[in-house]
Order: sequence, then C-alpha cells, then structure tokens
Amino acid sequence: MQLPIMLSAGIIFILLFCFGLLSVKFKIPEVIIYILLGLVLASFLGDSHLLHLIGEIGIVLLFFMLGMEFPIKQLMKVAKKVTPAGTLDVLLNIGVSMIIVYFFGLGIIESLLIGGVVYATSSSITAKLLETSKRTANPESEFILGLLIFEDLVAPVLVAILVGLTAGTGVTAGSFTILLLKVVLLTAGAILLGQLLFSKLSRFFERYLSSDIFIMFVIGIALAYGGIALYLDLSEVLGAFLAGIMIAEVKKTEQLEHLIVPIRDLTLPLFFLWFGTTIEFGSGIPMIGLLITLSIWAIVAKIIVGIVGGRLYGLSKKVSVRAGFSLVQRGEFSIIIAALATTEVMVFSSVFILGTAMVGILLFQLAPKIANYFYPNKKPKKVKLPG
Repeated sequence: MQLPIMLSAGIIFILLFCFGLLSVKFKIPEVIIYILLGLVLASFLGDSHLLHLIGEIGIVLLFFMLGMEFPIKQLMKVAKKVTPAGTLDVLLNIGVSMIIVYFFGLGIIESLLIGGVVYATSSSITAKLLETSKRTANPESEFILGLLIFEDLVAPVLVAILVGLTAGTGVTAGSFTILLLKVVLLTAGAILLGQLLFSKLSRFFERYLSSDIFIMFVIGIALAYGGIALYLDLSEVLGAFLAGIMIAEVKKTEQLEHLIVPIRDLTLPLFFLWFGTTIEFGSGIPMIGLLITLSIWAIVAKIIVGIVGGRLYGLSKKVSVRAGFSLVQRGEFSIIIAALATTEVMVFSSVFILGTAMVGILLFQLAPKIANYFYPNKKPKKVKLPG
C-alpha cells in the first residue's frame, strides 16, 4: 500500500534531520550525507517530480542568495582581482579535463559535461571547513573565497550552455551563437533592471520588508527570472543568480537573507536527496580507468591552481601551498551539472564527486601540516651575549 504524501514528507524530513545530526557529529558535509541518503531511499521514493521541484526551488534560492552578495560594482572589482587565478582554474579543470575525457573516447558534449563536473570547488563545503577549522582569518581565506566567487560567476553560465547543448538538438555554430546571445541578453536584462529599477526601490523595500507577505515578492522574483531562463532554454541557476544581482542593488542583502535562509535550508537538502535517488549502480561503476585518471588530475589541478594562482594573487609560497591543498573538494555545482548527463555519465560523476569531496576534506585538514613540511618556520637565531 502506498503511503500518503503527507506521511512520506514527514518521514523524509525526520530522516534528513537524523542524518544531518550524523553529519554534525562526524564532521561530514551535509551534501554528501543527503546524497547517500538518496541512494538508500531510491527504491522507496522512485521518480518523484514533487521532490525534484521542491529541490529545484532550493537550488534557485541558493544561487539567488549568491547573486545578492554582489552588487555590480563589487562584482567587477572582485572578478578583476582574482581573474589570473580564475582563468588558470578554467584552463586546467575544464580545458585539460575535457582533453583527458576526449582521449578516452567520449564525445565533445560528454567531455564538456565531465569537465564542468570537475571544475568548481564546493562553496558550501569549503566555507564550512574554513569556519570549523577557524582559518577564516588566515591570509589564504580571502584568496580561496575570491576564487570561489569567480567560479560562482563562471559555473552558472557553463550550466546554461550545457543545458542548451544537451537539449537534444544538433550543435552547430549558429545554434551555439544563439545560445551565447541568449546568455548575454539575460545578463544585460538583469544589469539594466538592477541599475534602472531596483536601485531606486530602497524605500519600497524598507516599507514592506518586515511584512509577512514580502517573502512572496522576493522569492517570486527569484523563481520568475529563473523561469525566464528556462523559457529561453537556459538554466534556472543562471537566472536565479542574475536575479540576486538585481536585488543586490537595493542594498538590503542582510535583511533579505534573514527572510530567505529558512526556506532555502528547508528545500535545498531535498535537491541533494533527489540527486541521490537518480544514481543507479545496476551495471557497476563505469569507465573506471577514466575515473581514476581524472580523479588524480582533479586533485593535482586544484593544488596547482592554489599554489600558482595564490602566488599571482600575492600570497607567500607557504600560504599558497596551504590554499592549494584546501581546494580539492567538489560539491553542489558538480551535482547540478551531473544531473544534466546520461545515466552512465551521471553515475561516473557521482562517484567522482563523492570521492573528491572526501579526499578534499582530508587534504583541507592536512593543508597546514603539508605547508609547514615544505616551508617550516624558521627558528630564531640565538644571539651570543658577551662575557
């Protein structure tokens, strides 16, 4: 007998709470715990469109809040400072990864998909690790967060392009040009609305911000612009991020976050849970040779980005090494991109994400010791006193 939807929902949230407690106790990021829970519950939940829809709302709110952190002027300033390291990150983790995948016999689109999965360090895992390890005041933290911001700018565009390429239509120079034009128009629209409209709505927000109904207006903007992106055959992630940039011009980010965070925290775990239910290991782990090769490269590439990019950013050699060994963990962006793939590539990507997340957590914790090993603190010279 099928359980009532209300009872099923209650059981799911209780399980999310229980597994969330485990993640806190054993210091394992919630993202990984929720995916594993989805794997366990896959046969019970099946292909739930409601679960997917609520989870997508959580992802939209996550990227909406990311966009709210960046008024347009600040966005340009941060992007400019970290661009050398960010460019190196794109070249190594997308470009070289694509070449590796292509040489293993996969097509261009599959290579770009897997390159996208390899690309971004997990913002949520990294921020959590910086906080729990009390390294937020360290000099490498500004660089790490700046690089994550750069990835937050690139990844939504990458997702939008991948959505267009995986829509089932053939890829030609003309269709790709149209796809990029849509991205440019959606971005330009957000910038114009932010500068010409939302920058002048500060008093309106002040008047109604404390009202119980105002949350509907704010989330409506996030979902609507995400929906416009979907209507253009782009990604709702890009639309939500751009909607956040629009709202950022109101200069009420902190107050708005207090409204949105509870709803985001309620819906976002359901996306990772849903993703876990889509993973099927019926025929085992595919492309093991590529998985091992790419996993090793993914670790090496992020270490190179941290060390070389850190030096370009102005960090010392020791601090750059510490940064390099703190960037390996992949997470939410990789999951979003993996969800666009075929079953085989999705399973492959899932194992890659879980593996690099666990290795990344370990290397993050060991990063200070590794840096001290290569660049030990110089002992002060003993001064001989006369007589």
